[in-house]
Amino acid sequence: MHQITPDAHGIAVLLLTVVALFLFTRDRIPLESSSLGILIVLVAGFQFFPYASDGVPVGPVEFFAGFGNEALITICALMIVGKALETTGALQPLATIVARAWSTRPVLALLFTLVAAAVLSAFMNNTPIVVLLMPILVGVSLRVKFPVSGVMLPMGLATIIGGMSTTIGTSTNLLVVGISEDLGMERLAMFDFMLPVILVGGVGLAFLWLIAPRLLPERDPPMVDTSPRVFSSQLYIKEGSFADGKTLSEILAKTDGHMRVDKIQRSESLFLAKLPSVTLQPGDRLFVKDSPDNLKHFERVLGATLYNISDIEHPVDEDTPLEAEGQQLAEVVVTRGSPLHLRSLAAARFSSSFGLLPLALHRARAPSSQVTGDLNTIRLRAGDVLLVQGSRESIDNLKASGNMLVLDGTTDLPHTHRANRALAAMAFVVLAAAVGIMPISVSAMIGVGLMMLMGCLSWRDAAHALSTPVIMIIVTSLALGKALMGTGMADYLAMSFVNVASGMEIPFILSAFMLIMAILTNVVSNNAAAVIGTPIAVAIAQQLNASPEPFVLAVLFGANMSYATSFGYQTNLLIRSAGGYKSSDFLRVGIPLTVIMWVGFSLILPLLYEL
Repeated sequence: MHQITPDAHGIAVLLLTVVALFLFTRDRIPLESSSLGILIVLVAGFQFFPYASDGVPVGPVEFFAGFGNEALITICALMIVGKALETTGALQPLATIVARAWSTRPVLALLFTLVAAAVLSAFMNNTPIVVLLMPILVGVSLRVKFPVSGVMLPMGLATIIGGMSTTIGTSTNLLVVGISEDLGMERLAMFDFMLPVILVGGVGLAFLWLIAPRLLPERDPPMVDTSPRVFSSQLYIKEGSFADGKTLSEILAKTDGHMRVDKIQRSESLFLAKLPSVTLQPGDRLFVKDSPDNLKHFERVLGATLYNISDIEHPVDEDTPLEAEGQQLAEVVVTRGSPLHLRSLAAARFSSSFGLLPLALHRARAPSSQVTGDLNTIRLRAGDVLLVQGSRESIDNLKASGNMLVLDGTTDLPHTHRANRALAAMAFVVLAAAVGIMPISVSAMIGVGLMMLMGCLSWRDAAHALSTPVIMIIVTSLALGKALMGTGMADYLAMSFVNVASGMEIPFILSAFMLIMAILTNVVSNNAAAVIGTPIAVAIAQQLNASPEPFVLAVLFGANMSYATSFGYQTNLLIRSAGGYKSSDFLRVGIPLTVIMWVGFSLILPLLYEL
């Protein structure tokens, strides 16, 4: 084992990697922005300070190769294919079965839900599966009267377990497999590591089924009772009241500018323009929308009489309360790729497009905060929950658009005649790669073409399916990984790790390395952990003269153990927002699950690879 001494370039790359991992955990800096910044520093550094290893130059152009990396192209294609399954409602039959099972046998239904989520996530991205199942769990929890917080988190973690089992289960898997092949290792086939996942993951699913719900306290969804309904009503101007003879601007000033007037009616057929200078007369009616408390306040300060919008005979009082007139509440969870992501409601023209009135906003990154003021101007982020009100038809139209995750207590899902076509295209993608007819990158790209050709997907949907943060963090992580390898820093880190663990047997070294990856993935992006960890794993195997495959799988499994933090995996944030969870809930379930999976793989991998 020859001695490796890090040089200035290697140390600089290592420091930049540490800075990158730190930035990836910062909420206030968009992931794509920090990724781009790191990439610029990396390529600029090697441009102005050229570097060569054994006479072979390591140039900045090589760091752009991530944009054309086969794994990244495959990930993007699978994102688009998964979006087609989501928008066509191809998985609605499963949703129907799940909903019926929960209505009859909840305990067995939870097991079925966990297994179904795990199996599905082995072949498609976790996000559409979570998006499919979350409204179902919310709906059945209202009907069967069980706390949704006891099942939503286990469901989300089950998708992560299932995603471990195939090369296409998660983007992390695709990256690890692709990088290890670039480093000279024989390519892992789609089902090569399914056996250990079935053995260990089965124990993990049993934990999520029988124990995890008991560890989770009952939580209320974040928007429950946080905002009253908005009622449409009318204020009748009485003779001699404050409003009699006042201009509209004077009346609005009397309410401190809080009252919003939709229209002014003077007679059955005469409506006045809402000009600030218009003077109100006795008998005029102001049509307004607001909460009951605010409406009664307006009635009092203006000296008007409050009526329901459809009842002009009986003033609102205890015997004649305000009526919601078929208006319903729904919660809209902002997901990456939705029209609301990184935009304001005003910019997305949300109210005019869907006929829904935003009432309140729950910020995903600050769960205890309740936003007040003008919601239309706030820039929304993934995981934010918006409380909206509107007619059943308007809420159904929002759900049918397939662009946003709506939690309204129903199990209705968009389902089109193209659903079977989308399933057929997805089956081709999986089977063609599974039997070795073509690489998954080729079958996924053909699958995108089939989805387009058969009308399952529009170009707009395809564009929304692609996640800029995911693409940028993968490209940047690949560049950092290449720099670590090119400067010899990966070999140095591997040798240092082996020296520290020199008194340990190979199975214990393997287990310790997997634990490091599991801890890292809960702090930074799982893709970043995987891309940086894979070359180090191969180098460790070379230092130990051992097979690299179990060490690569240690990275793959460890980087997928994003159970203990809400920001460890993209679906965890959605689960936290919609289920009303706290960080402690992820810890109380995620830590035991991580220990179970880590110990299980630490026992299985040495047995399978005879270490």
